[in-house]
Amino acid sequence: MSDDGLELIQTKIAFLEHANAELSEVVYRQQRQIDALGAQVAALAERLRAVQSEDRPRPPEDERPPHY
Repeated sequence: MSDDGLELIQTKIAFLEHANAELSEVVYRQQRQIDALGAQVAALAERLRAVQSEDRPRPPEDERPPHY
């Protein structure tokens, strides 16, 4: 194998390693966002269940207008 061929392969490997590291970082950040959003959805679902299960009358600002 010639020196030019070996250098080309090494360049391609270096490029692929860099691209792989960047993609790995993107996937990591996306997973952190997904986890945070999942926690927010769970908290909102719990708040909704708590509000729906209350037997107290709603204050006027929570009532829907009659035309809805």
